[in-house]
Amino acid sequence: HVPPTTTRTMLLSRLASGLKRASVSTTTLVSCKIHTLPDLPYDYTALEPVVSSRIMEIHHKKHHQAYVTNLNIALEKVEAASAKGDIVTVDSLKGALRFNGGGHANHSLFWKVLAPSNGKGGVLPDSNSKLAKEVVATFGSFEQFIEKFNAQATAVQGSGWGWLVYDPVRQKLSISTTPNQDRPQDHAPVIPIFGIDVWEHAYYLDYENRRPDYLKNIWKVVNWSQVEQNFANVA
Repeated sequence: HVPPTTTRTMLLSRLASGLKRASVSTTTLVSCKIHTLPDLPYDYTALEPVVSSRIMEIHHKKHHQAYVTNLNIALEKVEAASAKGDIVTVDSLKGALRFNGGGHANHSLFWKVLAPSNGKGGVLPDSNSKLAKEVVATFGSFEQFIEKFNAQATAVQGSGWGWLVYDPVRQKLSISTTPNQDRPQDHAPVIPIFGIDVWEHAYYLDYENRRPDYLKNIWKVVNWSQVEQNFANVA
């Protein structure tokens, strides 16, 4: 006979190993933390005309909130199923945790790396900064970086994200894309320092199917100060 606590630990360990790419830690599973929708660091109107207030409100209040709500529901189900030793149900929830956990994490980063154009938005880092030097060394210039980033993000089929990531082993920056709500670290040992949402809900009301136009304009509201801080935290 296996004690209930041992069974529960085994279940959580099994789920955690299967969720290496799900962006949900074992600690989160055990504690079943209640996640909440983060406040935006600016008003819904702040990114106009690049992104309309209508899109910002729907994107934040509806889409991001849905990821948070469904993540909490999935975590509660994991907690209940693991307590009963229900391996089948625990395993069946991995997809929901990956999708909604990724959606919550991705958007939480996304909001922070944007800022109004009359504030920090669109202001490139000082040329002597660590990030600027690394971008130039890797891509040639910020202009070349943006051109390459936009080309890769435009080419994402269906829904997904474009990313600037840092590889702590190789100590290099690179551009990557992910489908749906996957995070870059779901696919490689990298850390995202910047990301752009290319799901249609991020731009369709303003740009319809013109994703390249959205990507061209979004740089006007990129908060490079936050991207620099993200880079400094990992490099």
